[in-house]
Amino acid sequence: MNTISYHYDAKKITTGILHIGVGNFHRAHQQFYTNAILESEDQKQWGICGVCLLPSDENIVRNLRAQNLEYSLTVCGRNGTDEVYKIGSLRELIWGVEDPEAVINKIADPAIRIITLTITEGGYNLDKETGAFILNDEKIQHDLKNPESPSTVFGFVAEGLRRRKMKNNGGITILSCDNLQHNGNTAKRAFTAFIEAQDKELAEWMKTHVSFPNSMVDRITPAVSPEDVKRLNQKSGISDLAPVYCEDFAQWVIEDSFIAGRPAWERAGVEFTDDVTAFENMKLSLLNASHTLLSYPSFLMGYRKVDQAMEDQDVVKFVRNFMDTDITPLVPAPKNTDLEDYKKTLIERFANHSVSDQVSRLCFDGISKFPVYIIPNLIILIKAGMDLTRVAFLTASYRHYLKYRTDDHGHSYEIGEPWVTKADEHLIMSQDPLAFLGLSAFKGADLKGSEKFVDLYTRFADQIKNKGTGPVLKSIIK
Repeated sequence: MNTISYHYDAKKITTGILHIGVGNFHRAHQQFYTNAILESEDQKQWGICGVCLLPSDENIVRNLRAQNLEYSLTVCGRNGTDEVYKIGSLRELIWGVEDPEAVINKIADPAIRIITLTITEGGYNLDKETGAFILNDEKIQHDLKNPESPSTVFGFVAEGLRRRKMKNNGGITILSCDNLQHNGNTAKRAFTAFIEAQDKELAEWMKTHVSFPNSMVDRITPAVSPEDVKRLNQKSGISDLAPVYCEDFAQWVIEDSFIAGRPAWERAGVEFTDDVTAFENMKLSLLNASHTLLSYPSFLMGYRKVDQAMEDQDVVKFVRNFMDTDITPLVPAPKNTDLEDYKKTLIERFANHSVSDQVSRLCFDGISKFPVYIIPNLIILIKAGMDLTRVAFLTASYRHYLKYRTDDHGHSYEIGEPWVTKADEHLIMSQDPLAFLGLSAFKGADLKGSEKFVDLYTRFADQIKNKGTGPVLKSIIK
C-alpha cells in the first residue's frame, strides 16, 4: 500500500479557514484538497481550524488531539489498489461545548477569511414546505435572547460576526459544503433570517461584508466503525485513533465569489465557475437520488453494504432504469460532462468493494433527504405525466422501513431519523398507507392529488407487506 505524507512544515501553517462540523466527509474532502495546496509556499495561510459544537463530538475531538490533529485518509481505488494520505491541514480544533468563547473569538479573528460548513441537510433549520427559517425552535429562541451564550451554529456565527464588525476585522465568506440544491443560497437564507431577528444592524453589515457562494461536493465517505479502525490501521501500519476512508472519486465545484480571498484550490483539482446549478442538478438528481432510491429497498432485502446490493442485478437494473428513464430527461449535462459516462462511473462507484459503504448510512435521515433529492424531480415527473413506478416503489419501501422495522428475512433494526416530528410518527404508524403521504418529507408535493401515483404507491405498499421487497422489485424491472 502506498503511503503519501505531506512535505510542508505544519508548524509554519496558519489558519485562514474555520470549519464547523469536523466529520468524516469534511476530513476526506475539504481537508484532502487543502492538504494538497499547502505544499505551495504561497498557500501557508490557509490551514483549517476545526470547530465541533455537539456534545457527541467529544470522542473525535479527544482522538484527534491525542495525535496532534493529524490523521490518515485511505483512498480506496475501484481497481483494488488503495493509497493512504497523511493529512496535516487541520491545525486547530475547538470544541464549543468546552470553550464556546474560543469559537466566537476565532470567527471574529481577521486571519479567518472563510467559514466552511458541513452541518448536514437538516442542520439549516428550514421549513420543508415554505423554505422559511424556523424561528420558534426552542434552541433558536434561546440564542436569539442570549447572544453571548449561543448553543446553535447560527448563534455562534452571529456573535462571532458581531465581534468581527465591532473590531473592523473585515469581511468573510460562508461556504456551505452540504448536499443541498443552491447550498450557498440556503445558508444565506438561514443565517440572514436568524441575524435579522436578532440584530438588524449586523444584518445590514452582512449585506456588504459576507458572501455565500454555492458549491457542489462529491466523495462517498462511509462511517468508520471500531472494526474499520482496526482494519485500516492494520493495512496502513499507522496507529491512528481517527482514520477515515473514502472512494477514489472526488469532485468540488464552487462559485468563485470570495469576499476576502481564497486558497488556490484549483491547483488540487477544484473547479471554479460562475454558476454551479448544472453540476448540482446532475449530482443531486443522479448520485444522491440514486443512493436514496437503492437504500430502503436494499436494506429491506437484507443488504447492509452498498457494494453487496450492487451485486444483485435487480438492484442495478432498478437504479439504472431510474437514472436513464426518470432523471436523464430532466437533467441537462454541465459543459464538458458526458452524462452517459457519469452514470456508468456512478454504478462503478456504488459497487466499489474497497469502500463498501453502509446501506444504513444512506437510509439515515430520510426526512431531510427526500425534500432535497427526490421531491423536486417527482413533482416534475407527476406534472409531465411520466412513469412514476420507481419513485412510488421507493416511497412504499420508505414507509415499510419506518413502520414495520423488520426486513424480508425477519431481522429487526433501529431507524435513524433525527428530524422526525410527533406528527410524522403518527402518520408513520397509521394503518392507512395514504396517511403516510402527509409526511413532512413530502411537503410541497401534492402526492395524494396524483391518482396515478396513489394507485402505484398503495399497490406497492400492500405487495411489500405481503410478498416482501425483493419479489416486488423483480416485478418492476421486468
